[in-house]
Amino acid sequence: MKLNILVITFISLLSTISVANVANTANTKHISVKNKLTTLAKNSNVKIGVYAIDTNSHKIIAYQANALFPFQSTFKVIGVAKLLKDSENNRKLLDKKIFYSKKDLVSWHPVTGKHVNTGMTLKSLARATISYSDNPAINLIMKNINGPNAVTAFAHDIGNKSFNLKHYEPNLNSNPQRTADSATPKDMALSLEKLLLGDILQKPEREELLKWMRNNTTGYNRIRAGVPVGWIVADKTGSGDFGIANDIGIVWSPTCKPIVLVVYTVGIEPNAKQKSAVIAEVTKIVINAYSKIDYCFKTTKLNRTIFINDSAVS
Repeated sequence: MKLNILVITFISLLSTISVANVANTANTKHISVKNKLTTLAKNSNVKIGVYAIDTNSHKIIAYQANALFPFQSTFKVIGVAKLLKDSENNRKLLDKKIFYSKKDLVSWHPVTGKHVNTGMTLKSLARATISYSDNPAINLIMKNINGPNAVTAFAHDIGNKSFNLKHYEPNLNSNPQRTADSATPKDMALSLEKLLLGDILQKPEREELLKWMRNNTTGYNRIRAGVPVGWIVADKTGSGDFGIANDIGIVWSPTCKPIVLVVYTVGIEPNAKQKSAVIAEVTKIVINAYSKIDYCFKTTKLNRTIFINDSAVS
């Protein structure tokens, strides 16, 4: 019961953050953790991209934040946000029933695979997309909002100019040398801030997206493994060849406003192993850095547990 009250309190706190609190990056100061992240990348044999925004102080942590990274399933936040935005002008849209067949069941269909005979509403597909990373779900959504190009156009409209979605699941590009299906950590973080803490979406749609991300089932060994005990995480993971392990989201505590955090990692070889523990460690580095300047973070004891046995998550 106490935990439920605590979660409700956190969500209530988050809902009170107005668009005026969305950081103006022209007036922010950067914090350097370059040496720690460079050492981590070298020891882990991965390329790391990070962009974090402390909405308490508006201080930024950026590391290779303007480099392109294959985003894999983290793009689903933008795709579902596009659907939610469309629904603001068509209140019946999310209730639209979508029927599909077994031919639509591409790899990783934990939710859609159970409803082939009955179909699913677009709202249910959106929840499956974010909370379970269901691939047919996002494909069906995109086919109802004019495809990947429309998702890219929406991203560009909200300022994410590097976002470049070209394919349906599961055919997203993983090669870091190519620009298809990629974006920069900075652009993705700023998009998250606008979507979850700003006014791009109206309050009901914004809170729905936040709830689905908070209930994400694929990220327990990434950002969630690096936050202090008692913190809340709303995130979306992405995984692929070249050892891609990504996680994007917001994290917050009882005493602080949220931190927006994007961590992208990619290896060199196509068969490189995913290293989710790197994302957990980056999360700890970021929160430790902020704890040195923000009093509200200083009161929190960091959780040192990392899940070492990485599983394949989308």
